Amino acid sequence: MKTVFISTLTFTFLLFASCGSSNTNTSDLFEIQLKDAKTEFQQNDKVTITLKNKKNTTIDSISYVIDGNPIDLKDNSFTLDMTKLGAKTIKATINYDGKNGEVTKDIRVLAKNAPEVYTYEIINEFPHDINAFTQGLEFYKDTLYESTGKKGMSSLRKIDFRTGKVLKQINLEDTYFGEGITILNDKIYMLTWQSGIGFIYDIEDFKKISSFKYGESKEGWGLSNDGKNLYKSDGSEKIWLLNPETLTEQGHLETVTNKSIFNKTNELEYVNGLIYANVWQKDGMMIIDAESGAIIGVINFGSLKNKVTKHENLDVLNGVAYHQGRGTFFVTGKNWDKLFEVKILKKDL
Repeated sequence: MKTVFISTLTFTFLLFASCGSSNTNTSDLFEIQLKDAKTEFQQNDKVTITLKNKKNTTIDSISYVIDGNPIDLKDNSFTLDMTKLGAKTIKATINYDGKNGEVTKDIRVLAKNAPEVYTYEIINEFPHDINAFTQGLEFYKDTLYESTGKKGMSSLRKIDFRTGKVLKQINLEDTYFGEGITILNDKIYMLTWQSGIGFIYDIEDFKKISSFKYGESKEGWGLSNDGKNLYKSDGSEKIWLLNPETLTEQGHLETVTNKSIFNKTNELEYVNGLIYANVWQKDGMMIIDAESGAIIGVINFGSLKNKVTKHENLDVLNGVAYHQGRGTFFVTGKNWDKLFEVKILKKDL
């Protein structure tokens, strides 16, 4: 009986194994192929696409979408004319032998043009707290607001930018590492770094109104707004769009050049359809098209560091705020003793 029992188990295992192997995956039958096996393109490139039929299966119909949007093929080709750039997925839905299956192909859509080079002109220099580990900087009704970081030193501040005097300040609990801020509808939105939580304060008395948790964006870096939506960076290639009422993520941009997808976007400032963004651990800034994610310009602020007091805690450029009335930008850095008012200009090459 023992031998018969083992044989029965063996037979049953082989039966199920053989049944499983007959369930062919769609990817075993078909594969999306792009001309010259390319997977990296630039905006508005023309792409030739075919479906490789690996086992000569009878196909009834094929349809393609890219990021959920139907692809209109003409002579097996289509144009990458989408607005938002970055990582994309092409999906083919195939009806065959009375079945329905899907296969996908990942591609990257980059900017058409290389970033232009910008420079700056210093208009004014103002004093700045040398102990402020600056993370966020924003003007609101001619008043400068600043957030600082590091655990045990994180704060939210209201500042007289002309004198550097702190007019109002609240400190975060020692467990939080403060990050970027933005102001919309008399509310200050402030991020923390790795705690997965942000805070909302009343603009007048800095009273905490509420808090919010992050979604797919696991960390908090920079924050800005366009008067309607919030823009949040998390140290990756993505800039997330947040609903200011629910704070839910409603999509994202991916920052790209004509050659690559770029990450480490830090402090943000939105101005007239463009996002000015500090690059993490660099004394430079990107100018990003807020609709497509294309990096259209780069600015090297490296020489500003030579104009501030040297000390052991001196760190990189971080902090950008636009003053609408003056039409100028204000920039500083972590533990810098100066705040610079500058005009950003396209560099003559």
